[in-house]
Parts: sequence; C-alpha cells; structure tokens
Amino acid sequence: VQLQASGGGLVQAGGSLRLSCVVSGSIFSINDMGWYRQAPGNKRELVATITRGSKANYDDSVRGRFAISRDNGKKMVFLQMNSLKPEDTAVYYCNADIVRRSGSTTVSQFHWGQGTQVTVSS
Repeated sequence: VQLQASGGGLVQAGGSLRLSCVVSGSIFSINDMGWYRQAPGNKRELVATITRGSKANYDDSVRGRFAISRDNGKKMVFLQMNSLKPEDTAVYYCNADIVRRSGSTTVSQFHWGQGTQVTVSS
C-alpha cells in the first residue's frame, strides 16, 4: 500500500493551492483520511481529517480557510487551501487508515504519504 501526495508549491500570501493524495495497492476499504503538516523545527501537527462518510474535522488554525474532501471510488483525499498565510508553510503529509484482508478477517493500519512542500511567501 502506498500514498502519493501532490499539489504543493510556492504561492503568495492570500493565494490558494489544492493538494491531492491517492492510495494505491490491494486494499479492502479506507476509514479516516487526513492531512498533517510539519514545519522546520516543529512537530507534525493535524490539519484536517475526514471520515468515510465525509464528516470533516479541522484544526482551529485552518478552519474556514481549508476544506478537506475525499473520493472513495478513486481512493483519494484532497485539501483545498485558500487564503494561505506564511505560517502555513510546511511539508504536508496525507494519512489514511487502510483496511486490508487478513485471512478470514480484516486489519486496519495507518499509512503515510511522502509529503509535499507548501511554501507561502509574504
């Protein structure tokens, strides 16, 4: 199982970016998906999560500016980032709780994507 994130880049403050993340490999289903970020010298922090039924949760720092969504059929999660600020600069990582078959049952495990750099200039 692999998660591939894309869509990062350099943007001016006030601009927008849309991140995408696709899950590949043999899976049974996907539970929660999410986006996290890590700025230099900081710990990785939650940005937003979304359940399989598309219930979203946001960190206070991005609520009202970012929107998370997913396409279950395509095994993808998205992060629309608007009104970007220099403090949003970080490497953004996608995350998914992947369910796979294991014999006669299923098991779930969180997987991480490789990260995509977002840089917001002032």
